[in-house]
Amino acid sequence: MKLSKLVEKLEYKLVQGNIDTEISTLVYDSRKVEKDSAFVCISGTVRDAHDFIPDVVKAGATAVIVEKDVEVAEGVTVIKVENSRKALAYMAAAYFDYPSEKIKTIGITGTKGKTTTTYMVKSILDSANIKTGLIGTIETIIGDKRIPSANTTPESFMVQKYFRDMVDAGLDAVVMEVSSQALKLDRVAGFTFDIGVFTNLEPDHIGTNEHKDFEEYMYCKSLLFRQCKYGIFNGDSEHLEGILKGHTCTVQTFGYGKDNDLVAENVELKKAHGELGVKYHVSGMSDFNVEVNVPGSFSVYNSLTAISICNYFKIAPEVIEEALKHVTVKGRIEIVPVTKRYTLMIDYAHNAMSLESLLKALRKYEPKRLVCLFGCGGNRAKSRRFEMGEVSSKMADLTVITSDNPRNEEPMDIINDILTGVKKADGAYETIPDRKEAIKFCMENAQDGDIIVLAGKGHEDYQEIKGVKHHMDERELIADIIKENPDLNL
Repeated sequence: MKLSKLVEKLEYKLVQGNIDTEISTLVYDSRKVEKDSAFVCISGTVRDAHDFIPDVVKAGATAVIVEKDVEVAEGVTVIKVENSRKALAYMAAAYFDYPSEKIKTIGITGTKGKTTTTYMVKSILDSANIKTGLIGTIETIIGDKRIPSANTTPESFMVQKYFRDMVDAGLDAVVMEVSSQALKLDRVAGFTFDIGVFTNLEPDHIGTNEHKDFEEYMYCKSLLFRQCKYGIFNGDSEHLEGILKGHTCTVQTFGYGKDNDLVAENVELKKAHGELGVKYHVSGMSDFNVEVNVPGSFSVYNSLTAISICNYFKIAPEVIEEALKHVTVKGRIEIVPVTKRYTLMIDYAHNAMSLESLLKALRKYEPKRLVCLFGCGGNRAKSRRFEMGEVSSKMADLTVITSDNPRNEEPMDIINDILTGVKKADGAYETIPDRKEAIKFCMENAQDGDIIVLAGKGHEDYQEIKGVKHHMDERELIADIIKENPDLNL
């Protein structure tokens, strides 16, 4: 491939060398440079790739893309751009021959609901024979292949590579989580989404290495809607106007409010024999009854999002209805069928905001008792421990404090911090450091009609202790507990 092909959609200045030079690979990691690579210098928060130019030239790079003035040996082509992250995105799209033009792309942004909604959408589209890939917080799914994720949204090069792999695998669509950081750092630049989705917005990801304030956070989220053809929005959000600012897409809204394009009416909570969910009627652009076996009002919003997307694909209502009944998402309000006496579920809630939202939603099902088991990660902000402890003590009837990923801290030190928060309210509590024993305690002491939430681990299948990840999946722990105590399955 010629370098000229890679930069055909870029604004750039040719500082030295030949634009028609042949390129073997496009690289942004200096360790992966080989003969005739084009190396994109990204100025990171920890390292500046411009410092590695002598090394990559020595390793065989024939072109470097920079955003600073640099001195480079003769014979190496130097291209200067204003923003090398954005340049990487456009070059990656060209490198993989613009795969987004050959597959329907759906991007979902918002503070909460992204993960659940992506799986819900994939499940429904797959059931309608629209073969769909997924890129998100938990994993990337390409056909039968599952690749664990490091970030909610990967670097632009990997986004384009996954798109290419999906096209080559014969997929029809891809649904992906789009984080505010991804939009800020141009990880999804270089193409236009067919559909952009806004779920909701709450103060989050604000801090030194993320967004300086809520306004910047909201602005970054809004960028998706200057980069998609069709926009689907939570019309009930108080921040809708801010998200719509500068949008260039067609707008469709959903929610409880009657002025939305899709409206949830006659919402009921489903509660029977250890199962929880929601039922409602959708009106407006669609007209049918919906049942979702995932509890909480957020399940109404998530399913409305999925219905909006399905309408874009012209999927028959009966297909949507059937698919929504069977949707489950690993680690997101995931009900584990154990007994009809009580409800046991696993959820990823690992900060005070998400835990409060979850417990508030479950309270509406009027359980005999609401039992919340959780721990907190080591080497993370202590404030999270105090806050989660206080929230659980206020909202749950019983809090069971255990270990999460202690990392390099002592589990009891973390538990004692959580207890500081727990004691600010008046909820009953138990302290059981071993997570399996803590779960066993909850199951052995469950009362008819209880809802038991195992919070914090969600989809994770490991526990990190002293730098080592040990396999630990809560579903397997529950199965082991039942195997050891068969009466718990009655």
